[in-house]
Amino acid sequence: MSKRRDRRMMGRALGLARLNHGLTGPNPSVGCVILDVDGHIVGDGVTGLGGRPHAEEIALDEAGARAVGGTAYVTLEPCRERSSGSPSCSTKLKDAGIARVVCAISDPHPLAEGGITALRQAGIRVEIGLGERVAARLYRGFFQTVHAAKA
Repeated sequence: MSKRRDRRMMGRALGLARLNHGLTGPNPSVGCVILDVDGHIVGDGVTGLGGRPHAEEIALDEAGARAVGGTAYVTLEPCRERSSGSPSCSTKLKDAGIARVVCAISDPHPLAEGGITALRQAGIRVEIGLGERVAARLYRGFFQTVHAAKA
């Protein structure tokens, strides 16, 4: 994958995240774009109103089997576990056969934290930091809430 394509796809994911910003309840609005192994967009999603479903779930459902060997661009670290007990986004990305995840920024939320580690332990190449400044502004309020809850 080229750096130019990576920047373009993360820009698209950040644009998706902005669509439902402020409309996803306590959850942040996340954007996700899935490319197949040949670099074609096969799925995209944004966190649903009220916080469910997660962007990765929507994008993976749209991509189906075309996600195998592909790349996921996600604006916020995929969750490590879910409060509902259903499979986490990091697990869903792994199970879908995603080979690479490009993530803008890590998530300090206790249920999300460690999603990147879980992906790497599964053998998935993870790159973090592309679009980080934009994502930090987008998630500033969410991060403040998480840090206040941890204090």
